[in-house]
Amino acid sequence: MLNESVKMAWEGMLSNKMRTFLTLLGIIIGVGAVIAMVGLGLGVKENIKENISRLGSNLLIITSGGRTASGARIAAGEGARLTWDDAEAIGQQVDDIAGVTASVSRTYQLVVGNQNWTSRVEGTTPANFSIQSYEVSEGRFFYQRDINSRNRVAVIGKTVADALFPDSDPVGQIMRINKAPFQVIGLLKSKGQSGSGMDQDDIVFIPLTTAQSRMMGITYVQRITVQAANENVINDVQAEVEQVLRTRHKIRDGEDDDFTVGNMAAVMDTMMETANSITLLLGCIAAISLLVGGIGIMNIMLVSVTERTREIGIRKALGATYNNILLQFLMEAMVIGVIGGFMGVVLGVAASVCISSFAGWNTVISGAAIVVAVVFSVGIGLFFGIYPARKAALLDPIDALRYE
Repeated sequence: MLNESVKMAWEGMLSNKMRTFLTLLGIIIGVGAVIAMVGLGLGVKENIKENISRLGSNLLIITSGGRTASGARIAAGEGARLTWDDAEAIGQQVDDIAGVTASVSRTYQLVVGNQNWTSRVEGTTPANFSIQSYEVSEGRFFYQRDINSRNRVAVIGKTVADALFPDSDPVGQIMRINKAPFQVIGLLKSKGQSGSGMDQDDIVFIPLTTAQSRMMGITYVQRITVQAANENVINDVQAEVEQVLRTRHKIRDGEDDDFTVGNMAAVMDTMMETANSITLLLGCIAAISLLVGGIGIMNIMLVSVTERTREIGIRKALGATYNNILLQFLMEAMVIGVIGGFMGVVLGVAASVCISSFAGWNTVISGAAIVVAVVFSVGIGLFFGIYPARKAALLDPIDALRYE
């Protein structure tokens, strides 16, 4: 009986090709839109994740500042000072870290001949370059011996190089930072703008000890950066870092920290929640098309019941039961849903590929979205086919035979 119902449903669809096509179109567009929109939303999510990962989703940024005994908030960089000894203690006592560095920074005027430029000068350690994913296009990074000897050497970004050395190779040349001569030993590869819009190439790196003693006259550091082994251990690493610093700064239980630990994973979680909301919104908007397609199925099935009233009467007179008639019309609705669903998958995948190729937007084809869309299309066909099928099954055979 099931095979017979499928065969009759197929024959009924072929007998009204245009009507069947228009009915299928609603389901095809609905399923295709769901797959394409969810793919676009997932693409946005992957882009956000990639951008944040470049910033360092497994990084902890530690700055001085916390609360006073009275509970007042201390501004970042104020209060008890962080030191390089704090950074070394973290590196020695905390498990699951890939690297630790410290830095100080200030804005200075840079001069080469008759060219001048104002940029941020950051004193740091060699570990900073791997932690921050910097690479050199020419020359080298500074070494530990440069830190120990407080050498006047610098590694510059592309923006600085273009401003100060427009017509020459900067590596090996001398530039003045706040009137002090520094030799350029490396040129960084371009990183472009950060997520906050800051030019990451407008920077000069010098050894931490050189910046502290020869430029700023300080013994503390402004920031300590800790790189966790991976994103999964970031919270455990943060807890251990906080405990090490509380012990070193002699902070008793119940007292507030005199430092602040920033966790990039929290930023990623927030952005991922936003991306998930965008994906859900796009999916819901596209699902409306599926709903409209389902209403189209119901309309066509109602028309089909009206057109085939005498056929239904003849079948009932020959012994067809309520369940036989119900199954016949439900199968027609489900066949439309199945065919429309699979054709919609082809449309959705093709649309995703076209969006990636021509619009330049990243899309991710989701297997889960495909399965859900197809199941939903079949469910739509079944749901909206129930009323017309039940109406057909409840027809009185005598009234149906008399119907003109």
